[in-house]
Amino acid sequence: MRQFFKYVLATLTGLVLFALVGVVLLVALIAAAASSDKEVTVASNSVLELKLDKPIGEREFNNPLSGFTGGQSSSIGLDELKAAIRRAKADDDIKGIFLNLELVQGGMASMEEIRNALLDFKKSGKFVVSYTDAQSEKSYYLASVADKIYLNPQGTLEFNGLSSETMYYKNLFDKLGVQAQIFRVGSFKSAVEPYFRTNMSDSARLQTSSFLNSMNNAMLAEVAAARKIAPARLKVISDSMLVHNADDAKLLGLVTDLGYYDQATDYMKGKLGVEKDDKLSLIELSDYEKADDDDEEGSTSGNRIAVVYAEGDIVTGKGGNESIGSTRFAEAIRKARLDKKVKAVVLRINSPGGSSLASDIIYREVMLTKKVKPIIASMSDVAASGGYFIAMGCDTIVAHPTTITGSIGVFGVLPNIEPFLRDKIGVTTDRVTTGKFSDFPTITRALTPFEQSQFQAEINRIYADFTTKAAQGRRMPVERLRRLASGRVWSGTEAKARGLVDVLGSYDDALRIAARRANLKEGDYRIQKLPRQKSFAESLFSSFSEEAKMRMVREEMGPMYPMYQQYKKLSEMKGAQMRMPFEVNVQ
Repeated sequence: MRQFFKYVLATLTGLVLFALVGVVLLVALIAAAASSDKEVTVASNSVLELKLDKPIGEREFNNPLSGFTGGQSSSIGLDELKAAIRRAKADDDIKGIFLNLELVQGGMASMEEIRNALLDFKKSGKFVVSYTDAQSEKSYYLASVADKIYLNPQGTLEFNGLSSETMYYKNLFDKLGVQAQIFRVGSFKSAVEPYFRTNMSDSARLQTSSFLNSMNNAMLAEVAAARKIAPARLKVISDSMLVHNADDAKLLGLVTDLGYYDQATDYMKGKLGVEKDDKLSLIELSDYEKADDDDEEGSTSGNRIAVVYAEGDIVTGKGGNESIGSTRFAEAIRKARLDKKVKAVVLRINSPGGSSLASDIIYREVMLTKKVKPIIASMSDVAASGGYFIAMGCDTIVAHPTTITGSIGVFGVLPNIEPFLRDKIGVTTDRVTTGKFSDFPTITRALTPFEQSQFQAEINRIYADFTTKAAQGRRMPVERLRRLASGRVWSGTEAKARGLVDVLGSYDDALRIAARRANLKEGDYRIQKLPRQKSFAESLFSSFSEEAKMRMVREEMGPMYPMYQQYKKLSEMKGAQMRMPFEVNVQ
């Protein structure tokens, strides 16, 4: 009887949980439907408020259950953000832009794209006002274009240069009994260093210092021009960390005013002729986007330029909205190639690389497309290793000065968890095989010297293929290309000087080049965005199952969860990898 009641109780509990899940999904669906049906009108004498409080990606990403599961939040699409700024420039009802900034989350090239869009907006004669309580280096880079830069009197402004920190896991793996068996080509291919070192190698430190300084110099030059401060003086302010508080920022000319949020809004009211006691008409980015139902930019012409957005790790298979699946992206490029209405293709890349096999599958489609119509690569924050591989076959490669690129190299990692299983949890393994190498590769024993040599030989072969194709794409001798390779990372400026990219410019520059190559005039084409993103319903159900699972793992692992993520990433690196030398997090 006790067992009977136990099963009944378990069944009832399951039904209750299922019902709760159903309610959550229903509420989310109703909320989303209501939000999408909401009619938005732009009042006259309005100000567009850009509150950049979410991660910035190439395209807008909505996780409908982030509030319920605590998983990844929605992101702001760079493409949609720039379109809104461009539309606001010509919108008679929009009189200015209000930058409500905090710790902006995005890469330096994305910041440059937004900044350039704001500079173009100012050509209309409309104002840009910025306000922050605490300002990071990246948010100040954006704010520097504003006519008025308000900083909270008790706030802070970070202006002390860029840095990049790498975490190393050798000691952790030693304690756990996990051995990382490493195979690589190139002295700069240091993606695997965190698994067998406790600090940076000299080559890793050299390349990081080089591209960080290149990015920092590019940023300082643009800020100096905007704030009318001599570049040398601005470099001293940064290197000497002369800004300690808001008063310093004002004294040194980095901000125009020390004031609170209400004072910034009062200033805008004055610009608009609105009484201080009246409400300022601010329209948020999300609402302004809803007021524009045009999904495809451009004219009514049947001509199209297809923009294929490749963002995230490069993986085999379909992948998802946050990864570059070889099957999905090969299909997208193939669709653009076979569509007679598509006259040119822009491959927009924001990727640190990934699977060498997946990269080669996508590269093949790029080369086939190149034979029949122009295809231009537009590099965003990062287009390195596999990200560079899929770009190098394009007719022209366009990169920002701050784009992280290059990293032409290959590596492979095969963990051996036999010591962990045996010594930490008391598990041993045994096997029966039909041949001497039937269980190769495996993670439950160390590789033999012969197996190691075979693995390394395959890495060498893929590296030779990578560099040969890169040399052909860049029209340079392979010996010269390999001197620039070895896994080394470059900034866009450095890569341009070495012939690895053709043009320093933006996404819009790449679009113009594509149109020119296709003999299309401005206004004589539309933009077609590929690949198709998941629908709301698809995102809803997939995000619920994935986020619910990951939340359980996070709660179970606690402070060890970041280490689990690294082990999971290591175990998922199947086959040869074309990845960045390490995870670059520029602060």
